[in-house]
Amino acid sequence: MNWNDIKNRLKLRACEILVETNAISFGSFTLTSGKKSPFYIDMRLIPSFPNLFNEVCDMYVKLIKNEITEVHRIAGVPTAGLPFATLVSHKLGLPLIYVRKEQKAHGREKMVEGILEQGNKVVIIDDLITTGGSIVKSVKNIREQGGIVEDVVVFLDREQGGSKNLSKIGVRLHNILQITELIEYLYKRNILDKETYSECIRYINEEKET
Repeated sequence: MNWNDIKNRLKLRACEILVETNAISFGSFTLTSGKKSPFYIDMRLIPSFPNLFNEVCDMYVKLIKNEITEVHRIAGVPTAGLPFATLVSHKLGLPLIYVRKEQKAHGREKMVEGILEQGNKVVIIDDLITTGGSIVKSVKNIREQGGIVEDVVVFLDREQGGSKNLSKIGVRLHNILQITELIEYLYKRNILDKETYSECIRYINEEKET
């Protein structure tokens, strides 16, 4: 079985896991970016299901092994992305680093925690991406400390400009699942009614155009 076939199976299972954990909700939500959204994906719930959490992290591992050629460090983005990055780094046998939200006001006053050596190739892991603002900041912080960042891996891409914003700074985005694929899955299995489905697709398409 080739990687495309494997990845399609992973996408299907990813949808199932989000449903099993009730990680997707519908209504009116304000995102970290300030944008409004008719749906919300809460990946913070996943680690509360140990077996499914392990399965999700195996998905990250498979994607990294098949799509990224060289990795020296795994970097987590606090807070939601850090549990996933921690287990993925353990499974890959690679050192973990993470980028702080704010600079420490004491000690070494570092933004990047852990051991990062000059020229290390770092893969950043996060739970999902919207516009990519926080990830862009993490890329810049790691690069300022001598790390090389060319790849970011997320479980879900909300398709709201994150990939485009990362490409502007020379970073490739890898995702296990896209929001359109999830919405289509939910609709085809009658988990989502037609009205909500249409609202979500319209919202996604409008966000793609902005």
